[in-house]
Amino acid sequence: MKIHRQKAKALIAKLTLQEKALLCVGKDLWTTQPIDRLGIPSIWMADGPHGLRKASFSTAGGLGNSEPATCFPTSSALASTWNLELIHQIGEAMGKEAQVQGIQIILGPGVNMKRDPRGGRNFEYYSEDPVLSGKMAAAFINGIQSQGVGTSLKHFAVNNQEFARMYFSSELDERTLREIYLPAFEIAVREAKPWTVMCSYNKINGTFAAENPLILHKVLKEEWGFEGFVVSDWYAVNDRPEGVNAGLHLEMPGSGDVSVDKIFSAVQTGKLAETRLNTIVEDLLAVILKAHEACKPDVTYSLETHHKLARQASAESIVLLKNENNLLPLPSKIKIAVIGEFAKAPRIQGGGSSQVVATQIDCLWDALLQDYPELTYTKGYEKDGTTSEKMLEEAAKLANSADIAVVLAGLPKRYESECFDRDHIDLPEGQNRLIETVVTAQKKTVVVLTNGSAVTMPWHKNIPCIVESWLGGQAGGSAVADILTGRVNPSGKLSETFPHRLLDCPAYLNWPGEQGKVHYAEGLYIGYRYYDTKEIEPMFPFGHGLSYTTFEYSEMHTNRIDFSKTDVLKVSLKIHNTGAVSGSEVVQLYVHPEQSRLKRPYKELKGFCKVALEPDEVKEVVFTLNHRDFSYYDPESACWVADDGAYSLQIGASSRDIRLQKQVKLIDADPVPFVFSRFTPLKEWMTRPKALSLVEPLIEKKSAEIALHQDEDAKAMMEALFMDLPIVKLVQFSRGQFTEEQLDEMIHKANLRK
Repeated sequence: MKIHRQKAKALIAKLTLQEKALLCVGKDLWTTQPIDRLGIPSIWMADGPHGLRKASFSTAGGLGNSEPATCFPTSSALASTWNLELIHQIGEAMGKEAQVQGIQIILGPGVNMKRDPRGGRNFEYYSEDPVLSGKMAAAFINGIQSQGVGTSLKHFAVNNQEFARMYFSSELDERTLREIYLPAFEIAVREAKPWTVMCSYNKINGTFAAENPLILHKVLKEEWGFEGFVVSDWYAVNDRPEGVNAGLHLEMPGSGDVSVDKIFSAVQTGKLAETRLNTIVEDLLAVILKAHEACKPDVTYSLETHHKLARQASAESIVLLKNENNLLPLPSKIKIAVIGEFAKAPRIQGGGSSQVVATQIDCLWDALLQDYPELTYTKGYEKDGTTSEKMLEEAAKLANSADIAVVLAGLPKRYESECFDRDHIDLPEGQNRLIETVVTAQKKTVVVLTNGSAVTMPWHKNIPCIVESWLGGQAGGSAVADILTGRVNPSGKLSETFPHRLLDCPAYLNWPGEQGKVHYAEGLYIGYRYYDTKEIEPMFPFGHGLSYTTFEYSEMHTNRIDFSKTDVLKVSLKIHNTGAVSGSEVVQLYVHPEQSRLKRPYKELKGFCKVALEPDEVKEVVFTLNHRDFSYYDPESACWVADDGAYSLQIGASSRDIRLQKQVKLIDADPVPFVFSRFTPLKEWMTRPKALSLVEPLIEKKSAEIALHQDEDAKAMMEALFMDLPIVKLVQFSRGQFTEEQLDEMIHKANLRK
């Protein structure tokens, strides 16, 4: 990037003010403004979290009629692979397709947290956990950018619902922002260096993201060292000069001369410093020049190879939720009844700006026919999920006549899309009735779900086998067949918690907000952090997923028991495939603080690794943890803090299936400076030796008075009252013997660091 910055600086010296303003506003829907007289090119941006969506020309939307591209599984599915190498390969494939289509920036990935399963765009986001989301995004970005194509990490930040997204304010405390909603962005920025970041529509604590200097400049540029440019979400700009000041480089799409004139006028009137505009244009030009230079017109790729990759990704994302009596994989030479519209008309993706025109689409019916030529089928329900008594009777009859019934159920297309959220997390009632009808007629029933985020399953206890296939992309039908038949051993793990009911969800009472605000009152406690801390049993926990083989965890070791802030802690274990078939296991590492100065979730994911093993094979897995992995954000000191003390390292197959544990101790961490004030309670003074020496003379007399009480209950009450007393109250109690000036001097001495 250095050489491109040098070129950008040289160009800025030649640009007129009008041209600088012009560069900060898009030319049309998808391209940037060129400056022909200086040889500054235009670049093309296109949607693409799970496949490219390039319109046929730059002033067209391209929704539903974009150029064909490989439709990979959606992000919620890809995160359930927990396979960083695979995600990198998908990024590489999309980078090649972008080069062929003449795209310089792919708008994605999205790493917003799944605060609530009702989020309309949850299928576009990876997870409820920032570490899993950040690592997935980094792998994806590195894959794309290895092909000379940039990415746009989105939507920055705290964009967790579609309801009123263009004007609602996400209201949350700084600790929640720092620990839950920013880390996925931070991981991706630090580990993958995306060329661009896309800001979100919403306000953050009252300030629009597009004009928010805390988010766009202080955090992104100053703290994380981001070197690219920030682009607005489409039509997210509210005050263009204020956006330039805050750190928004590019407004998209183009707004004609309106914003250009506003920037020009702001500089002329002194509202916007031209030096600030120059900095913004330099960042922007450096990426534009880099993107143009990286164009490779001779790139080619194989549609068949990319389709096979999509099939592999879909199969790896599929989660075997339940498999009683080893009903799966399906035996050969049996009679199978396939029931459900999705078997022949698959739903492969969500709606909205990420909608891809696939190069081909596989369906489960065709894929299963290759293995079971006498397969039988009935529709079961209409496309909208409704059913009829006649459909139910036909399904029951077909299921009863078969050896096994496979029911395809899930969310209709109208349930999940950009621009609106779900009102509930239920399947259509017609599908629930169908499933209950089928299992009554055929006890050996397999339910295959198609959905982008969590759903309820009121029938789950009665169904012996449940398969979560997500929105599997264009090869999803073949991938499901691979899992059902055993050609592929399922290895997916849930990237989000599946609750029993919507009322169990942590954000239930604060969704979607009112009067222009949504309060993140659940704070740090979203997803498994909430369920595990509150000891609420979910239907299927975060990280859960079964296999056709079994795995044994053993020999957990750390390179030290006591470690300090400067140490790197290595955690190792052995994983053994104890079954008869090859398979892959996702090993998850959680950290549980035994005690903490501030409240924290019971445990948090800090590492994961997907391990492929042949039967009876044993491999060693090694995790590396640093000080940040044990830290929380302390708002008062404005830094990450890890308290001295004991931490439990928990190795599991899910957040609820912990196989190994080991305790370690953090020592010699930098203590958080405690700041004394007039309202610091006496109990805080008395627990710190230096402060105690200052306050001791003042409290001795009062303590003696309390000790004279004969009534033990009254004595206990007085002791509690006294310990919780703000020290300023001693001025009042002393009747002039302890003055305001003496109090201020004592506070000053207590706060001296030496």
